[in-house]
Amino acid sequence: MEELSYPTGREGGLRAEPLENGLMPRVLVLGATGYIGGRLIPRLVNAGYRVRVLARDPGRVASFPWGGQCEVFSGDAGDADAVDDAMRDVDVVYYLIHSMNAGKGFEEADRTTATVVARSAKEHGVRRIVYLGGLHPDDVELSPHLRSRVEVGTTLLSSGVPTLVLQAGVVIGSGSASFEMVRHL
Repeated sequence: MEELSYPTGREGGLRAEPLENGLMPRVLVLGATGYIGGRLIPRLVNAGYRVRVLARDPGRVASFPWGGQCEVFSGDAGDADAVDDAMRDVDVVYYLIHSMNAGKGFEEADRTTATVVARSAKEHGVRRIVYLGGLHPDDVELSPHLRSRVEVGTTLLSSGVPTLVLQAGVVIGSGSASFEMVRHL
């Protein structure tokens, strides 16, 4: 298998270790075609993880250099049947999705998706959930989007599956939505 190139960092030795059954861990990436997911997947593939993605548009996954090196399930992360199909035999879930819609309804969509993923991860014996949330102070009123991200984190933490919540500030890098907004100022 050809090694994928990716921007280098200082993470050093990201390497998958075989599980008790001798297989390499299987990870499910939700948000694979987003900015973070598109950069995480090559690292996971190169490290030896068996990568699976759930995507609303599998054709878009195929357009990435790593598209042919992961297992692709078609569906929306808010659809319980699609999530259950993708969650089978998964060890770790990377939850990298959140609504950026300005209209009403995004909070309910985020809530539904988090609830569906949390339930499915628990039922399928997932070993860990890694959630990319938002950096937020505890003592101020949050924007609706940050409030929703906090709620998603709380839902995942309450799932009964060990969950790591990463709180990122603004993610800026070439091609990111934040970078493009700043670039056009």
